[in-house]
Amino acid sequence: MFLQRVGNRGIRLGTVFDRAAARHPANPVYLDHDLDIAPELGRRITLTEVADLVDDFAARLWAADVRPGARVVIHKADGFDISLLAYSVARVGAVPVLLSPKLDGTTVARLLGRLSRPTLLTDAAKLEKELPSEVFELSERVLVATGEFPGATSLPALAGAERIRPVTMPQDQPALITHTSGTTGLPKLTVQTGITIQARCRPQSVLLAPVGRREPIAVHVSFVHSRMISGAALFALRGHPMIIMRDDEPEHAAALFARIPPGVIESHPNTLLGWEVLADHPAQPLAKVRCFSNTFDAIHPRTVDTLLGASRRSLPFFAQTYGQSETGAVAARTYTRYRNANAEGRCVGRNFPGMTEVRVVSRDGRPVTKDSPGRIEVRTGGQIIGYHGEQERFDGQFSPDGWWRMGDLGYRTRWGCLHLLDREVDEIPGINSTLDLEDKLFTRLPELLEVIIVPGGDRAPIPVVCTRDDRPLDVDRWNRAVAGLPALAPPVQRRLDELPHTATTKVKRLELARELAAEEA
Repeated sequence: MFLQRVGNRGIRLGTVFDRAAARHPANPVYLDHDLDIAPELGRRITLTEVADLVDDFAARLWAADVRPGARVVIHKADGFDISLLAYSVARVGAVPVLLSPKLDGTTVARLLGRLSRPTLLTDAAKLEKELPSEVFELSERVLVATGEFPGATSLPALAGAERIRPVTMPQDQPALITHTSGTTGLPKLTVQTGITIQARCRPQSVLLAPVGRREPIAVHVSFVHSRMISGAALFALRGHPMIIMRDDEPEHAAALFARIPPGVIESHPNTLLGWEVLADHPAQPLAKVRCFSNTFDAIHPRTVDTLLGASRRSLPFFAQTYGQSETGAVAARTYTRYRNANAEGRCVGRNFPGMTEVRVVSRDGRPVTKDSPGRIEVRTGGQIIGYHGEQERFDGQFSPDGWWRMGDLGYRTRWGCLHLLDREVDEIPGINSTLDLEDKLFTRLPELLEVIIVPGGDRAPIPVVCTRDDRPLDVDRWNRAVAGLPALAPPVQRRLDELPHTATTKVKRLELARELAAEEA
């Protein structure tokens, strides 16, 4: 099997920062927010202090009777301490289960039920305002990382607990559980092992190979995303100073980057789209960036060109990766500012030789082409080992010969490049690719901050648009922009914060389509 060829070496999350601190003890981690669990550390901490904090809270978890093999759900207010607590959970041999702070209480309760009485690690504010009381019945125990709450064990009260030796678990056993974006319903719980996490670090190392190890890396990625866990581990071990961000508001980012210029920026595509305005900022916050990188979703060519144009480095590049929560990165493409201006924005590059494999399979027996896209399937060492509590659903995602179905449609060119056209569930009859159509609109209308095309029922597909500063859309400019494109309904303008988003800032297209249909009805 392909998975056997990548080896069985795993990454031990519980001791990552011990090893990083041994190599680079004074390396800084800059934060744009205080840690809820240790505000006294401030916003510039060293890897040595991070390692000690992880060790400290591992001791508190042990004192609270968390033991090897236990599932520990972490659902608290947003912040980097979510990730740090995950490392602490792993340090005692338990399995961190990361649930986004943005999930509503009902969804959290349903996921707790699927986990069969795990430990819940939350905070007093979540228990007071958002979580239903039934979480106590659904959990073996409830811990609060900050504050106090009746019936819950307070980790602050366990300060000074005796430190313990890290627990080493078999690397082929569950080591981390995160959840999918939930764009099509209740999020699925994806299970990784130490081996799969290590396999996901390899493609990331390939992309970072041209970057010096002293280049600061600025990261704005969901703290509950598997990319944050593997990425922070890799960056720390390589010796990069890290800038960890919770707030992606452009002026905030500009001030932070002007003070601590990053050499690498990694974030979600929608965040990078919002940072296009930094290209013309008087502080030149992007001037020293050597590498821009986006996580897992295809990005619009306009954003790539704008950000690369803002760098004053001689050879900046943009690394676009394609993958999903179940696989990690499976393909990548790099752009420079010298790429062809007409380069295909739907191209997500090639697989990582020896690490990932990609194929495109016909849906109807016809050859796979741009006009007749096929299903994208992959094999990778970073593949999750299952959906917790939904093994049949997981097994159903494999083709009969063992390839994982991504749920995406695309094709390969004669040069072997993979082109992503649509999610299968987002395909709209009469439109070859909604993503390609959106790319064209972004390029023709720089004032757009977001454009999502959803089915219109009996009518033409509906474009939902958001503009910078919520300025009214210029109808004449819109009409010129859609000339020559497939027929669309009149645009519906919304504020960006009115659109339903996942934890990784993706728009929930199906939910948006349902909202529009309900409004019309």
